[in-house]
Amino acid sequence: MEKREMTINEIAALAGVSRATVSRYLNKGYVSEEKREKIRKVIEETGYQPFSQAQMLRSRKTKLIGVIIPKINSHTISRMVGGISKILSENDYQLILANTENNEGEELKYLKLFQKNRVDGVILSGTIFTKKHIQLIREYQVPIVILGQRLSGHSCVYQDDFHAAKEMAGRLLQHCRCLCYIGVTKKDEAAGRGRQEGVEEAFREMGMNLEKWQTQEGAFNVEAGISAAQKLLERCPEMDGLLCATDELAIGAMLYLKAQGKKIPEEIRVAGFGDTPMAQIVEPNLTSVHYYYKTSGEEAAQLMMNLLEMEKPVHKEVKMGFEIVCRESSGNVAVR
Repeated sequence: MEKREMTINEIAALAGVSRATVSRYLNKGYVSEEKREKIRKVIEETGYQPFSQAQMLRSRKTKLIGVIIPKINSHTISRMVGGISKILSENDYQLILANTENNEGEELKYLKLFQKNRVDGVILSGTIFTKKHIQLIREYQVPIVILGQRLSGHSCVYQDDFHAAKEMAGRLLQHCRCLCYIGVTKKDEAAGRGRQEGVEEAFREMGMNLEKWQTQEGAFNVEAGISAAQKLLERCPEMDGLLCATDELAIGAMLYLKAQGKKIPEEIRVAGFGDTPMAQIVEPNLTSVHYYYKTSGEEAAQLMMNLLEMEKPVHKEVKMGFEIVCRESSGNVAVR
């Protein structure tokens, strides 16, 4: 039977219980098992459903979660949003997506906008946390979950960038005499600082240092990889290994190196981070760190659901695992 919206009074009359009892049932309060079953049967057998707007006003819940992302045309972000959407849908919540195009000011604007316009919570996938970000998050009036970064004192889901970078660099160093690194801005705590510090630690464990001339910073795109690889090769003609902070950077670097007649992996081994679909398409296939991005989104959304259900929210941090996916571009680095 097709459902139609109905009021609490209608449900109460059909179930033979009080209006207050139906209200507690709908808002997940205590109701005896006998009365709970009566209400459930009325809703199920008649095909009616509670009047959603009235329920929202009583519970002061909108059943909406704001999700702030740095860019919409990203495979990584789409995987995370897919995970978020799955869990929210299972819990009868909807998401409102805000795309900031990696603009810190836009992140702040959307944080303020969501708080003003009454969403039940916010999942923030940002790249750089300024003092303004941290202050606003601390003062936030609804639950907030940080995705992709670790922020002390707040619920967050983040990748183990340090150990992933350390392991990947360590494997390459077993086979390379001159390993170089293309990173991103260190203002980005994860892809920037976390990954570079992991690479530096791998060098130290080998009794070496990652020197400044061995590194080059770029943006999150293929063009930056081309430019960075050119500078590194000019600076270090003997380079025989190249680790890049993202797959996009690595693919750009490979395009440049191949244009210069360099054989991959015979002359230069290359690896990236993210295990994007392009990693499997580019020739040779790209070795990359696989992160469980969809699961990360699911974890963030589940943290949000938990925060919304708790009278006294308990903040939780979830550090995700990773996997090194070895392909042709790095040669035989499967075993460190």
